[in-house]
Amino acid sequence: MLRNIVEMTKQKTKRTTRDTKVQMKRLPILLLLLVSAFFLHSCKKENKNIWDVKIETPAAKIPVTDISKDFFAPEVTLEQFRAKYPWFQGSVKDEDFIKRRNSPEEAKLYREAATKVDLNLLGTDLAALFARVKHHFPNFKNPKVYTFSSSTQMYEEPVIYDPQQGFLFIDISGFMGEKNHYYKGIEEYFKVSMNPVNIIPKTSEAIAFTIVPYSKDSQKFLDQMVYNGKIMTLQDAFLPHLPDHLKMNATAKQYEWSKASEVSIWDYFIENDYLFSPDPRLTERFINPGPFSKFYTDVDKQSSPQVGVFTGWQICRKFYEKNPETPLLDFLAMSATDIFNKSEYKPKK
Repeated sequence: MLRNIVEMTKQKTKRTTRDTKVQMKRLPILLLLLVSAFFLHSCKKENKNIWDVKIETPAAKIPVTDISKDFFAPEVTLEQFRAKYPWFQGSVKDEDFIKRRNSPEEAKLYREAATKVDLNLLGTDLAALFARVKHHFPNFKNPKVYTFSSSTQMYEEPVIYDPQQGFLFIDISGFMGEKNHYYKGIEEYFKVSMNPVNIIPKTSEAIAFTIVPYSKDSQKFLDQMVYNGKIMTLQDAFLPHLPDHLKMNATAKQYEWSKASEVSIWDYFIENDYLFSPDPRLTERFINPGPFSKFYTDVDKQSSPQVGVFTGWQICRKFYEKNPETPLLDFLAMSATDIFNKSEYKPKK
C-alpha cells in the first residue's frame, strides 16, 4: 500500500512539473499576443480618421437640372427658355446668345459632355457630400444644382457655388476626361483635374472657399499656406474616403512626390526664411496652380505643383493630430501662427 502511495505521489509530481513547464513555455507566447494586440490597437487608434464620422440623417438624392438640355433643344423656344431660366443669359447680348444656341458645334460638344456625366449618380454623390457639410456646419442649406456646358470656356473654374442665392452650377464641359480632344491647347496642369471623378472634390472645394475666412491683412507665406491648409482640412472633413490626390486636384504621382519630399520642401522654406516673408511671388511659386513648383533648382521640372498648399495641409493635419477635439469653427477662426505653433510641425526623415 505504502509503495502504491509513493508511486502515485511521484507520478503526480511529474505531471505537476510537466504542466508547470508547459505553462512556462506558453507564458512568453501569451505575453507576445498581448503586446501585439496592444500595439495593433494603438496603431488603429493613431491612424483613425477623425473625419470618418457616421452621418445619422440619410441623404436623399439631390435633383440636378441640366440647363443645356433645354438650351440646345429646338422644341424649346427662346421665350420658354428665358421664362424657365431668367438669370441664365446674364449680360450676354441677344444676338450672341441666339448665335450660341444655334451653334451645331457647341451643341455637339454639349452632347459629348452629357455622355460623360451620370446625373443620377451625381445627385447621389452630391447628397452624401451635402450631408457631411451639414453635419459640420448645421446652417448649411442644400443649394439648387444646375449643370450646363460653357464649351470649355470655364475650365479653370468649372464649379460655381453661391450660398446667398442658393445655387450650385457645374460646367460639365470641364469634366470630359483629361485626354478629350476638345481640350487641345489647355495647359496640362489643368487637364489632370478635368475628369468626371473630379466633380465632387471641386464642388467640395468651392463650398469650402465660402466657409473659410480670408483676411487681406494676413499675407505672409505661412498665412497663405495655412489658409489653403484650412481649405484642405474641410476637404478631409467633407470627403473622408476620397484619395488625397483628388482633394488637391493633382495626380497620384504628384501627391506621392510631395509626400516623399516633405522634409526637403520644409527645409528649403526654413533655410530661405520664407515662412514669415510677405513676398507675393512665393504664392505664385508654391501656391497657385502650375506645371511644377518653382524652387529655382534642377529639381523644378520633376517637382509637384502647389507644394505650399500641401505643406499648409500637413501643418493643419498635425494640429488636429495634437488637438483632435478642436471644433472646426474654432480651428477656422485661429491665426496661421497659432495653428502652426500648436501643431509643433517639423517633418522628420
